[in-house]
Amino acid sequence: MLKSAFRLAPKSLLRPSFSLRAYMVSSKPQPESNSKVLIFGAGNFGSCLASHLGDSQHDVYMWAREEYIVKYFNLNHRNPTYLSDHEFPSTITAVGPAMPDKALINEVDVLLFAIPTQFLRSTLQILRPSLDINNLPLLIFVNKGIEVGTHALTLEIIADTCGPDIAKLATFISGPSFAKEIVDRQPTSVSVASFTEEEADKAANLFHQPHFRCYTGTDPVGIELSGALKNVYAIAAGMSDGLGFKNNTRAMIITRGLSEMTRIGTAYGASPLTFLGLAGVGDLFLTCSSSNSRNYTVGYRLGQGEKLDIIMSTLGSVAEGVPTTKGVKQITDELEINAPIADAVYDVLFNGKDTRLAVRELMELPPSRELELPSSSDGGPAARLLAKLGISSAGFEAAAARY
Repeated sequence: MLKSAFRLAPKSLLRPSFSLRAYMVSSKPQPESNSKVLIFGAGNFGSCLASHLGDSQHDVYMWAREEYIVKYFNLNHRNPTYLSDHEFPSTITAVGPAMPDKALINEVDVLLFAIPTQFLRSTLQILRPSLDINNLPLLIFVNKGIEVGTHALTLEIIADTCGPDIAKLATFISGPSFAKEIVDRQPTSVSVASFTEEEADKAANLFHQPHFRCYTGTDPVGIELSGALKNVYAIAAGMSDGLGFKNNTRAMIITRGLSEMTRIGTAYGASPLTFLGLAGVGDLFLTCSSSNSRNYTVGYRLGQGEKLDIIMSTLGSVAEGVPTTKGVKQITDELEINAPIADAVYDVLFNGKDTRLAVRELMELPPSRELELPSSSDGGPAARLLAKLGISSAGFEAAAARY
């Protein structure tokens, strides 16, 4: 069983690992400096990462689906829609709206995906014929969400569209990292995870700077779930603030939200310790505590009495937590996980429940144990995902036992 691998020995909890090097091929070797990076997505986060890498003297191509963004950016070194007051370094070239051709894709050292999860499948389907498994760029994903309908994580979307060999090379970056603060060079730290430390180290070395520190790990499933789940609880925190509740209530939501995230993630097959890191509690605290968070803003406006359709049409950017809440509901129902805060957010978003009623019902729940992880099961959805990637449960347990 997948989860039992985390309980084989104390060291397996201190250093959880999905790493099975025997199953792996590698992405192409990375240059020591001046990497060529192609970023898919010119929104807030794609733009800020382009700026960060451009400032680090890498050659960056930033793909945008809107032609006016491409033209304006290349003329003015500014993004007309996102981070519009920031002047970007000259090392960045905007490309698009057509998909980059095969020659560019195979020339670059890194492909970085910063597009919403709901659009990732279609993008990868178009991109797949251009990918050469024998000359594969380092693949980095920074989107945070669960696909509506399939409730698939990004790893599964990659496997479905590009095959298991490519999915096993994917690297994920997540953590408390507002775009505006990154471009202002505010000290920031993130989690970087892949199935092997080799791929995670490549991504960490690409991004690591004195003002942008990277910490590596080998639990990509946990990193993905952390990044997706925290958006749901950011909506809850925003709702609370919008209703006029203060610090006690927000602290309760953050702490109980972390408990729910850990419970869901452990049942799914991730390590519980991943949720105590930067991608878990770090990002949860940030997004639940600031009006700069789009998901917090959605919740705040709901708490103020606005309707969801009005909020979404005027928000000006994508709030991944709204569609993710549907995926989380499917997962908690399937795994029979008690997640009352996530359920309440779902009812407000999609069943029209009044926010004050949702809060009152949460507070009227009977007493329960504060800290409790799910009992051992068949390994959860992560076991099925590993099987799709061609990683056996026996092989996984053997690898985990070595740590």
